Amino acid sequence: MKSTTPPPLHLVQSQDLPRGISSVRALPDAELAALWDSIVVEDGIKERLLAQAVLNYTLRPKVARSVLPMHGVILLVGPPGTGKTSLAKGLASTVAALMKGAKFRLVEVDPHALTSSAMGKTQRAVGELFSQSIAEQAVNGPTIVLLDEVETLAADRTRMSLEANPVDIHRATDAVLVQLDALAASHPQLLFLATSNFPLAIDQAFTSRCDLVIEVPLPGAQAARQILHQCLRSVGETFPSIAKLADSRDLDRVAEAAAGLDGRTLRKLIVNAMALRKETALDPNKLTLADLEAAARNAQSSRAAAKGGHQ
Repeated sequence: MKSTTPPPLHLVQSQDLPRGISSVRALPDAELAALWDSIVVEDGIKERLLAQAVLNYTLRPKVARSVLPMHGVILLVGPPGTGKTSLAKGLASTVAALMKGAKFRLVEVDPHALTSSAMGKTQRAVGELFSQSIAEQAVNGPTIVLLDEVETLAADRTRMSLEANPVDIHRATDAVLVQLDALAASHPQLLFLATSNFPLAIDQAFTSRCDLVIEVPLPGAQAARQILHQCLRSVGETFPSIAKLADSRDLDRVAEAAAGLDGRTLRKLIVNAMALRKETALDPNKLTLADLEAAARNAQSSRAAAKGGHQ
C-alpha cells in the first residue's frame, strides 16, 4: 500500500505554494547557516539581531501583549549590497538551531507577485497572503517569514499621491498593518524579518510595529579587510599565490582604499583586479595587492560618479 505521508520538508518551490509565497524551507539549513557565517558586518549587529529574534520565541508566548506590545517584526535597512537579505536568511537558520526541539520553517514572500492593475485585487491578495497563507504556515509550528523589499508592501501613504498612485496601493498598506496586528495576537511563534534599501519609503505605522529596526551600514576599513581576506583565502584554494595576499600586512592599504564599498562590490574586486591586466587574466596567480588597490580606486570613482548622476 502506497504511503500518503508527505515527504520531509526541505524546500518547496513557488509552483506548489499560494500566490505571494516563493518558497518554504525547513530550518535549520546548512546553506543558510553558511550565509550567516560569511556575511561580515559591524560589531554588535549579529548579536542584536540574534538576541531579538530569540526573544520572540522565549518571551512573546509567555507575556501578554497588553504588557509588552511585541509584534514579532525585525526590520533591516541599509544600502544595496550590504547583505541584509543574506543576514535575514542566516538569522532564521541560526535561531532555529538555538531553539532545539522545535521544527522551524522559513517562508519567503515575493511581494511583486501580489500587485495587480485591477482595482481591489492588490489589497485582496495582500490580505489573503497574511490572513490565510502565512497564518496556515504558522499553525504548523514556529515560522519565520522573510519580507524582502518590504516598502513594496507597506509603502509610506503620506508620500503617495492619490492621483499618481492607485488607491489600491494605499489600501494594500492598510491591509498589511491590520493583518500584522491580527497575526501578532494569534500567532506568538511567528516572526517577520523585513528588509529595505529605502527606509524612507516605508510607512511609519509599519516601522512603529517593528520590535527592532537595525541599520546594516556599508563596510568600513576593518570590515572591508575581513571580506577581502575571506575572499582571497577562498580563491587561494585554487590559486595558491593569491592566498598569500590574504595574510599580507599591505592588505590594510587595500582595505582603506575600499572602505565604503558595499559587500557585493568588495567581493567582485578580486575579479575586477584580475581583469586589469592580460597577464593576471591568463594566470590569476600573478595578482598583486597593487592590482587590488587599483581596482578599489576604480570602484570608488564609479561609485562617486553614480552618486553625482543621481543628485
